[in-house]
Amino acid sequence: MRAGLRALTSRGRSFLASGIAALVMAVILGENDLFRIGILVTALPLLAAMVVARTRYRLSCARRLDPPRAEVGGEATVTLRLENVTRLPTGLLLIEDTVPYALGVRPRFVLDRVEPRGVREIDYRVRSDLRGRYPIGPLSIRIADPFGLVELTRSFTISDTLVVTPQVAALPHVRLSGEWAGGGDSRTRNAAAAGDDDVAPREYRQGDDLRRVHWRSTARRGELMVRREEQQWQSRGALLLDTRRHAHRGEGPRSSFETAVSAAASIGVQLAREGLGLRLVTDQGPEHLGDSGVGHSLLDTLAVVRHSPARSLEMGVAALRQGGGEGLIVAVLGAIDAEQAQELARLRHSGITGVAVMLDVSTWEGSDRSAQENFEAAQTILAGYGWRIVRLPAGVSLASVWQDAANPGRYVLNPTGGAA
Repeated sequence: MRAGLRALTSRGRSFLASGIAALVMAVILGENDLFRIGILVTALPLLAAMVVARTRYRLSCARRLDPPRAEVGGEATVTLRLENVTRLPTGLLLIEDTVPYALGVRPRFVLDRVEPRGVREIDYRVRSDLRGRYPIGPLSIRIADPFGLVELTRSFTISDTLVVTPQVAALPHVRLSGEWAGGGDSRTRNAAAAGDDDVAPREYRQGDDLRRVHWRSTARRGELMVRREEQQWQSRGALLLDTRRHAHRGEGPRSSFETAVSAAASIGVQLAREGLGLRLVTDQGPEHLGDSGVGHSLLDTLAVVRHSPARSLEMGVAALRQGGGEGLIVAVLGAIDAEQAQELARLRHSGITGVAVMLDVSTWEGSDRSAQENFEAAQTILAGYGWRIVRLPAGVSLASVWQDAANPGRYVLNPTGGAA
């Protein structure tokens, strides 16, 4: 009841004050009719408070996001499921879900009545032009009486997270190599058409499955021999993303930084679909990818990546050098000078394919005259070390230039270290 009295609206307080005043005046003046009116006006908000307070904790709530990940500019549907878990009907319900400003205005709904054990489902859509992880919820319900005299607010604790990922463009297939890696006794090998005699056996070890015993080799050697494990090998590569603030131009969704993040997402998803094991590195060092699959983990990480204050790619290059084992390095670069390009270019050597997606920041608004000169110098150095160059200017889709990743560098280093 105390909660109900505290929840009186302005109208409810006015009714209560008017009723009390009428009762006082009725006693002073001795007017029985005014006394009856005062009792009615006073009792009405008190009864409303009692009824509303009884229905305060009798609702359950669940929320579903479809899909739980949405691309920038895409929509997601939020479904709210409310259930009246008691045997009494509810009154008027005013529903408001908590949504960040980036996803739009807060959705509000009105439910007149939910019958006993009744269920209501409410849908609304959210959309964002900015990457990130956005909490949705908790849900708040304002329970009001039909006369608007009492209004109680209840907030649920449950909330969900919508991940808004960078835009992923479908890229044409380009043949890129990678370092093959895996575990087990040997790489996957096919048995020759002649039979099992050509399968290379090894000695039996404690714990080996007896079904793998190679009986012909066992009879020949006089000891148990088993077939080697066939292990699926996976090509591995590294993806370097340049997040340095001073290396990018422009603001908002059309900035060179957002273009770089989208390019990294598109390349990473494409390579993951082709079966390549990928690790992500920025100018700040290696980024941890979760266990939900390379594609989803990469998108989740790129959804929250932000500018870094770094001035060089030193930490990123060091992380690539320490990782080792990659046969493919894809670098998505902003503005870099000749010295940084030289440091990065040396990562590529025989057996490693290097692809540099170079954002021509001189084509973005806010660039200075030296940006084009630095771009050409860095391109010459990287191509001289055999990197494949993909130039990405403003307003051009990555899919339209991704075929350049198949072209080898046009420059060849001469013995003195210059490009010839």
